[in-house]
Amino acid sequence: MKDEDDPSLFAQEVAGIKPLEKGEVYLGKKGPAVDFQARKRAAVIAQEADSNHLSHDYVQKVSPNDMLEYKRPGVQDGVFKRLRQGKYAIESRLDLHRRTVAQARELVYQFAEDCLRNDIRVAVIVHGKGDRTPDPDNQATIKSYINKWLRDLDMVMAFHSAQRHHGGLGAVYVLFKKSEKARLENWEKHQKR
Repeated sequence: MKDEDDPSLFAQEVAGIKPLEKGEVYLGKKGPAVDFQARKRAAVIAQEADSNHLSHDYVQKVSPNDMLEYKRPGVQDGVFKRLRQGKYAIESRLDLHRRTVAQARELVYQFAEDCLRNDIRVAVIVHGKGDRTPDPDNQATIKSYINKWLRDLDMVMAFHSAQRHHGGLGAVYVLFKKSEKARLENWEKHQKR
């Protein structure tokens, strides 16, 4: 019996084969031409989406009845007090009720970007207390992430749990930094004095 791995067996099988006459082989796909402009636009959109640095990994949990507060160094005490008391006009509002953590992450990031772009200084984010969840380990999840995310956003100067008429412990007032345009206008206004 002849061994099946014998090299002469292979030589017998390929004995009648002739080389291809054509030196080129076209490997292109059949179908419409590629729109490179559309690919470029999609890449830019994907890159912008990736600019969201807010993490949805670990978060330090807060209680549904915890008061949220944060003030960056340099924010005057009087400004923070007025924010805490709800004395500033609310220029924009974001409601996160019935949102997943992933949805809330995208919405908060986009909302902060939009506020900065449109010179909005004070807004309210309604996150809910999170006390209606039956599982005690999952209570105040969005509230906990809001506490983390707002600290991570450079454009947020301060935030504090809202007054009862604006949502109480289920909402936060957010003070955004001035845009460069608003800062320049303010500087010019005070120079004319």
